[in-house]
Amino acid sequence: MRILGIDPGLRITGYGAIDALGSNLTVVEAGVIRIPTDLPLAMRLHRLHVDLIAVIEELKPDLMSVETVFSHPERAATGVRMGHARGVILLAAAQNGVKIVEHAPAQVKKALTGDGSADKSRMQAAIASRCGLDVIPEPADVADALAIALCAAQRLDAAVIPAGTHASARR
Repeated sequence: MRILGIDPGLRITGYGAIDALGSNLTVVEAGVIRIPTDLPLAMRLHRLHVDLIAVIEELKPDLMSVETVFSHPERAATGVRMGHARGVILLAAAQNGVKIVEHAPAQVKKALTGDGSADKSRMQAAIASRCGLDVIPEPADVADALAIALCAAQRLDAAVIPAGTHASARR
């Protein structure tokens, strides 16, 4: 199964595709979609949509794993902006008939390290180890996207969501 992990953002959206065959995991491709911050919001969302559609069409994922919205009270606006990006991401998946699953950041951290509050460096080391990479994935958005894909691969035994629909994975 090919899983495309997405770390949503309006400035940088990370993506990481893995092929999962049982416990064998192979990184297919990982990168970022960079959106110019000087564009109006509607244009930034359009650009994200167009670029993500291109990634989906090229990589042909069976499943997209997307990080859920999280927000700190001091940075509520960040959660709102992330919500805009997530809406575009979910729409792109649905338009292409790609199954969708969502994971909370703490759930991703716990799946990879056993600790829901693991820091970035610990996460990056876990990703490199799990994927057999010689170097830690950079930038952090790529590492996060791969972690989100790996979390989905680990939870494949959960109910798979029909194409064009979505639900939160709460295990």
